[in-house]
Amino acid sequence: MSKNPSSNPSIESGDEDISRLNFIKVAVGGMCVAYAAAIGYPVFRYLNSPVSREAALASVKDVALAGADKLPLGAVLLFKFGPFPSMLIHHKDDSWVAFDSVCTHLGCTVQYHPELEKIVCACHGGQYDSHTGANISGPPPKPLTKFNVKVSPGTVTVTRA
Repeated sequence: MSKNPSSNPSIESGDEDISRLNFIKVAVGGMCVAYAAAIGYPVFRYLNSPVSREAALASVKDVALAGADKLPLGAVLLFKFGPFPSMLIHHKDDSWVAFDSVCTHLGCTVQYHPELEKIVCACHGGQYDSHTGANISGPPPKPLTKFNVKVSPGTVTVTRA
């Protein structure tokens, strides 16, 4: 009887061991890369965001919102000031204010609640005064960025303070 090398059990198991070993190496390497990305990305965002945010804000001086002068009393208009979400509020006393809509705690988008006359972050319960942007409760460490508002017929212009 002649022995065929392909029917030899020790050779087949050797091939399986090599493919298992390669699979384990690839799987462990993939987990290491995923772990490094999970740690590295938030660190990168934390260190990079103030610089990139300031550069993006510096590139935009003002935003003209056509037709925003028709905004009803007690209403809010969401818009982009550069790449960032912002809000224009027409208060019931006919005053106008505009703020950056990014919470100063962890960067969630905040919402205006006209019935409370407050700006609220749903992520961690932070609250801001809707007239000044000052942080009044919760974890936010700083007030919202306030913009200058100029109302003229047919448009509202929002500029950096």
